[in-house]
Amino acid sequence: MPYAPEYLHLVIPGVTFEAWLYGRNSSNEFAGLQGARDSIDDQLATGRNLCNRHNWNVVREFKDSDLSASRHAKKIRGDFEDLIAAITSDPVPPGTRRIVVAYEASRYYRDLDAYLRLRKACMAADALLCYDGQVYDLSRRDDRKTTAQHAIDAEDEADAIQVRNSRTTALEAEAGRPHGRLPFGYLREYAVVGGRSRCTRQYEDPVRGPIVLKALQHIDAGRSMMSLLRWLNSEPDAARRDGAKWSPRTVRVMLLNRAYLGERLHRGTYRKGTWDPIKGLETPQGRALFNRVTAKLTDPERRTTRGTEVSHLLTFLGLCGECGDHAMLSAQTRTNRRPLLACDAARDVSMSEDVVNAYVEEAVIEWFADKRKARAALVPGADDVEGKVAAAQRLINGYEEQLREARALAEEFDERAGRFKLSAASLAGMEQRLGPKLEQERKKLQGLTGISPLVLGLLEAEDPDVMWTGRPATETEPAVPGLTLEQKREIIRKVVTVRLHKASVRGSTKVEVGRIRLAFAGEPGFRDRPLRARETARAQAQARPAGSGTE
Repeated sequence: MPYAPEYLHLVIPGVTFEAWLYGRNSSNEFAGLQGARDSIDDQLATGRNLCNRHNWNVVREFKDSDLSASRHAKKIRGDFEDLIAAITSDPVPPGTRRIVVAYEASRYYRDLDAYLRLRKACMAADALLCYDGQVYDLSRRDDRKTTAQHAIDAEDEADAIQVRNSRTTALEAEAGRPHGRLPFGYLREYAVVGGRSRCTRQYEDPVRGPIVLKALQHIDAGRSMMSLLRWLNSEPDAARRDGAKWSPRTVRVMLLNRAYLGERLHRGTYRKGTWDPIKGLETPQGRALFNRVTAKLTDPERRTTRGTEVSHLLTFLGLCGECGDHAMLSAQTRTNRRPLLACDAARDVSMSEDVVNAYVEEAVIEWFADKRKARAALVPGADDVEGKVAAAQRLINGYEEQLREARALAEEFDERAGRFKLSAASLAGMEQRLGPKLEQERKKLQGLTGISPLVLGLLEAEDPDVMWTGRPATETEPAVPGLTLEQKREIIRKVVTVRLHKASVRGSTKVEVGRIRLAFAGEPGFRDRPLRARETARAQAQARPAGSGTE
């Protein structure tokens, strides 16, 4: 049975309780209902009141806005992931017991997998779980059973919501009503109808609407996407409502959105919507303009730029050590001079791209050469996991050796016998038998280590330098191709965070490799994931000089 909060100090005496609060809401559940469970602020306020009444010190707060917790969710709950990571990694002060507090069980999870992850984290850290005004100790069998039943009920409720939403969406589509994310350039009015919030009107934003038409005209006039991107990010009236910068992807999505023609998409079919097209697109000439731009952007033969292939090793991977982790490094080309790697936000740091690339590549190869250190950072350290990893790797090595020997025999011609030492049919049969087994062991190894096969291959390589840079063919050994630039970027992204700092002397042209500071996996300063969009926007706003205004 759970503990009542007012008696917790009697059940667990002699400790101080610290509380971590979690709140979440989703736009597609409880739509139109008013109350604490549909408002993150109200959820957290309820949690603070509970903690204050029982002298639990509130230390941290986590909140995920407009994010689903069901198995149907398409977005990751960033703060929920941070919460689980913090429970297992943040030390608890001596004489203190941690309590994770939420308004109700469904705020934490509407998916059994999420429940099991949270339960495992709380059990490992001896943390208590609190919701609905009750405290659960997950080290106790009856509390695990009770919370598991609550998780099953929350998942079932999420499935019921999904069914109702699908039915409602189909009806809304038949009527041509707006649905989903508000397109840039439009505004909406809402009203509560039948207990649910419904969009009653979608109409053109007098400020942002004309921007859409100008963007289409920009491309129709033969100008580039990059010049359009620069204009959108410099025009105050074109600012996105979420505060994020325009990107090539978001610009393309806008230009191809047929909502601007007054059309509604549902399951691949467009139908007339209940709203008017953007002014200028309602005429035959305007529709022809839209269709020309669509044809231009979707033409498979169109290649007005070099394409999307990667051409720089550290662009948007390296970070500015002066501005902070929201500011990334990008390559800056110069006429008749080698390109620089510079801060993309303030241009306050720069260094020869060749120097930074060489330093980082050499450091990564050296890091992977220290097998014990690299494995400790990338592979779980539990003995049973290590044993399974070793066993899987032995099988992989065995299968690969067999296939190598078989392929070598299939290429050797026996002059006396007048045939190859291994027939093509025999080789094909061996590959057919061993190939699936090899792939199965590789997948098993990846699941045990939690790292990609590419990173794992470099970790297990006998000579990481050869795998990284490649090796020409010799009389006795075939050529080794080396990694592509995109593969190198993936490995760098997974194992090291690169930060570039200012020179010690302003204007100095001396190469100072000490300005390049690296934090590898497992070391302080390593960033194992990029900043989320909302973090980036917040950091950029904080970094903007006072009095510079907003876009």
